[in-house]
This record gives sequence, structure tokens and C-alpha cells, in this order.
Amino acid sequence: MPDFDVLCIGNAIVDIIAQCDDAFLETNGIIKGAMNLIDTKRAELLYSRMGPAIEASGGSAGNTAAGVASFGGRAAFFGKVSNDPLGEIYAHDIHAQGVAFDTRPLEGQPPTARSMIFVTPDGERSMNTYLGACVELGPEDVEADKASGAKVTVDIVFANSHEIKSLYQTKSFDEALAQIRKDCKIAAVTRSEKGSVIVRGDETVVIEATAIKELVDTTGAGDLYAAGFLHGYTQGRNLKTCGDLGSLAAGLVIQQIGPRPRQNLRREAEGAGLL
Repeated sequence: MPDFDVLCIGNAIVDIIAQCDDAFLETNGIIKGAMNLIDTKRAELLYSRMGPAIEASGGSAGNTAAGVASFGGRAAFFGKVSNDPLGEIYAHDIHAQGVAFDTRPLEGQPPTARSMIFVTPDGERSMNTYLGACVELGPEDVEADKASGAKVTVDIVFANSHEIKSLYQTKSFDEALAQIRKDCKIAAVTRSEKGSVIVRGDETVVIEATAIKELVDTTGAGDLYAAGFLHGYTQGRNLKTCGDLGSLAAGLVIQQIGPRPRQNLRREAEGAGLL
């Protein structure tokens, strides 16, 4: 039996999340709903102007790994932090969530990556990310014993509708979907409140969005959708169930502040009759 169901590699980032209004974004030159890469000076400026904030370990790959573990899957993560307080927070959080994370931390500069995330009253998040120690991740940080124990390697693309339209330079979602169907073995495309669409060859599966009580923060929605889908896929579930698991996880995480689930996703999935 493989040691892990899902291996994730990516940027190890601590999210610093604060609420604000649209006027704050405009005053500080922040593009609403976008992810902007920033340098040290800009990071320090935005941090000095933030209101009360919470810190939560983030980064897309780490969020997905944490989601898989919450579903009861076996997940490992490769990512670089620095040997500093934020790095310690990141390592503590991902271990506590049941993810195998053993990448050796960087000694000295640059510091652990952080993303200043500003959440407006409509739940939209605007991300300003300083990559820091992430850029020091190299091939030597990928542990061969973990990589060789991967359960499955498959061509799956996760994207939202805006991303695939941008990728194929079209304003038509249907045209973009037709193109990605040709280019990928499996593509799962999220559409916010419209749910998601999964394509595999000539097969198309439409997934409904999970009903929510209140939209709080969309940070991590796509990452948790991927977590649910991948957990289902590695357990041999059909595409409909994989998509429903993704939709469930995404629907839960957007009703809280922060990108990683506070609920036990396996328990939630069992309650919904999906596992």
C-alpha cells in the first residue's frame, strides 16, 4: 500500500487576514479580488496599515493537503519556510492538521512567506503575497521516499471559470471548456455559486454548489474543492462523488475566516452521505 494518497508541493505561506472596506483597497492601490506578488517594502507598508488581523497557515498546496487529511486521507506536503516565528507557526499548524511535512527550514534570510489578505464585506479577498523563503525550495527538498510512495499520478487540472477563459483568451466559458477538454485528461472547473463542471473526454459532470448560510471569506475555496475531489479520486469514487466532496469542502470553508477547514471534513461528508 502506498504511504500517501496525495502529495502536494507549493508555497508555504502564512496568511495574515484582516477585514476592510472597498475604500481601503482603493486608497492603497490594491486590486480587488486579485493576487498580487509584492516585495519586502510593500509587505511592510501594507502590514502597518492593516486593521486587527488573524494569522492562519495557507498557500494553495498546503491548504489542499490539510483538506485531504481532514477527510481522512494520507497527505504529505513539500514547501519551504524559514527558521523564524512564522515558520514555526506554519509547521505547527500543518502537523496539527495531520499532514506529513518534513522539509528542512531555511536558516536566515529571506523570512517565511506571508500573504496580507484583505476581506471586504461581500466576502471577496484581495491577496498581497511576499514569497520570501518559498523561492529557496529546490529539488533537494523533495524527499524521495515520499515521492516514490505516491498512490496515483494523473493529469487533473483545477481552475475557476475566469482562469480558463483567460488561459484560452476567450470570453466564452463554453469555448474555454471545449479547449480544456482536449488538453487535459480531467478538468474540474469551479463556477462560484453556479457549482462546478468536470470534463473527461466526452464525459461532462455538472456539480451543484453546496448551500451556505453566509458567505464570509472565499479564501481557500478552490484549494478545498481540490482536496475533496482528490480524496474521492484516490479512494476510487466516481467523478460525481469527487465533485460533490469538493463542493462540500469549498462550501464549508467559505463560511469562516481562514483557508483551512475547522470542521472534520470526513464527519461532514459522512453526514451528507458522500462517504
